[in-house]
Amino acid sequence: MPQSLHDEHHDHQTLKFPDGFLWGSATSAHQVEGNNKNNDWWEWEQNHQPPHLRSGQACDQYNRYAEDFDLIKNLNHNAHRLSIEWSRIEPKEGEFDPLEIEHYKKVLKALKDRGITVMLTLWHVTLPKWVADRGGWENGKTPAYFERFIRKIVPEIGEYVDLWITLNEPGVYIYETYIARVWPHSKKSWFGQVKTFLNLTSAHKRVYKYLHSLFPAGKPVGIANNILSFESYHKHSIKEQLAVFFSDLFSNHLFYFATRGTHDFLGINYYFHIRIKGDGLIPHAQGVIQQLHDASDLGWELFPEGIFEVLTDFADGLPIYITECGIASTNDDRRNRFLIAYLQEVARAIKSGVNVRGFFYWSLIDNFEWHMGFEFRFGLIEIKSQTLERRIRPSALVYTDIIQHNGIPHSLLRFIGHTVQAGEVLEKRYKEIEKEIK
Repeated sequence: MPQSLHDEHHDHQTLKFPDGFLWGSATSAHQVEGNNKNNDWWEWEQNHQPPHLRSGQACDQYNRYAEDFDLIKNLNHNAHRLSIEWSRIEPKEGEFDPLEIEHYKKVLKALKDRGITVMLTLWHVTLPKWVADRGGWENGKTPAYFERFIRKIVPEIGEYVDLWITLNEPGVYIYETYIARVWPHSKKSWFGQVKTFLNLTSAHKRVYKYLHSLFPAGKPVGIANNILSFESYHKHSIKEQLAVFFSDLFSNHLFYFATRGTHDFLGINYYFHIRIKGDGLIPHAQGVIQQLHDASDLGWELFPEGIFEVLTDFADGLPIYITECGIASTNDDRRNRFLIAYLQEVARAIKSGVNVRGFFYWSLIDNFEWHMGFEFRFGLIEIKSQTLERRIRPSALVYTDIIQHNGIPHSLLRFIGHTVQAGEVLEKRYKEIEKEIK
């Protein structure tokens, strides 16, 4: 065996990340704040969803943000991604609420006061009801409405923000609204998809240009896009390979192509690995159950190698932030293994030359998972359903250990796949960290 490979195989040192790497978690306003009564989701929930699938008070982070940010600080995160709620700030067209603007200034300042780098999402799924009533993102005027909102709020809060996300997952918004049809305003309309896509690209480009005019010296701007790992079931099937190519093109790259030149970084949300099988005339995605792979409580396949493939595919010179990556599971040993295995693949991508600068776990706390309600638990911090009490999960302490080392200690790497042993050893190890936090 060549000496270099032999040394790497027996390297028992911490798997290090670059200096200045951002370690954090992510949330969005509607999913954690509670009582966002002026947006389209709230109205839809009241009219179309049973009580247990309504956001209600969510996690009450609107009132408990300081408590949650203290947890972020104590868990040693150096960055946090969150969003603002357009419908709170502009509940009626052209009428901006000064109290809500002041609220978000306090929220963002609270993060900065704790030494946290702030990544702020300006639009994360929800729309003010008055915008939705006029056609939402299908309306050609909505990019101008959005830009007007940005021109009002950004000068008020800009000093507290380090990185901007203009839009969250535009492709997912289109998919859930027009293809899966499980979100508000759902309908079957190819023309609606096209109009929405074009208006979202226009909104991003408008806001990118404005933010750079306001902050010419810095404050990078990008989007957070859901990127899927595609693979053919049969390696030599031309039909399957073509299906993989076009699926990847339309799902992963089209929005970037349409907005090329207006990204200072690429924000990647990674959750899905899709195997495409060519049975019959049209290739189709094969389900996780048929593959007998490990999966989250949502049935999403756990495939850490996919994040390496996605990162290397998107490595084109721009910095990359993993703006979301997480697992829905009530089994925290599984979350431990998820964190270690996925971050190992991120480190491998960095070692291969990909300029990854940060990782934001989804999510900080258990939250409202859109049309699926509160059943699926992504949080590093558990939220008790009745009391909204916060409880730090052991996996949050695993993440803290990784952050403190700015890398993955070998003692963690060796536990991948050994759940029982890992559980016993990690419990002892993280009792000490928990004492420090308390």
